[in-house]
Amino acid sequence: MCFVDVQLDTATPADLVAVLAEHARFWGERDVRHLHQMVLVHEFPDTCLVAHGQHGILGYLLGFVTPSGVGYIHVVATRDDARGTGLGRRLYLAFAKTAARQGATMLKAITSVANTGSIAFHRALGFEATVVDDYAGPGNPRVVFRRPLPLA
Repeated sequence: MCFVDVQLDTATPADLVAVLAEHARFWGERDVRHLHQMVLVHEFPDTCLVAHGQHGILGYLLGFVTPSGVGYIHVVATRDDARGTGLGRRLYLAFAKTAARQGATMLKAITSVANTGSIAFHRALGFEATVVDDYAGPGNPRVVFRRPLPLA
C-alpha cells in the first residue's frame, strides 16, 4: 500500500454507496450500516472525508461540528488492506483541521466498551477515554473519547 498515492477528498453520496457496497472490507462481520447516514454527507460535506486510492476507497470518516464547538467523529474506518498504514490518523488530522477552521476546540468520538481496537487507536492519538454507563440507553455503556484541538 503506497500511502503517498492516497488522496483525501470530501465524501459524496456516491462514495457512501461505494463504502456500503464493500461494508465487510471495512467492518468484517460487524454490521454497522445503520450508522452510515446519507444525510451526514449532504449536510456536512466539508467534514465527511474519503481516502481514494488506486483501487477504490481505502478509508473514510463521517463527522460534523456541533454548535458548541465540538468536532464529532461519528464513524471512521479503513479498509482491511489499508490498516496499519497511518490512514486512520491521516483522516483524523484532516478532520481536525477542518473542524478547527469551523470553530471547534474539542474532538469527540464514542465506541462500545468491547471495541478494543478503537480504544487503542484513540488513546494513541491522545484522546481521554471515559466509560459512561447508559450512554446509549439503559444497560448500554459507551467509551467516550475527548481531546482538545489542535490535534498533532
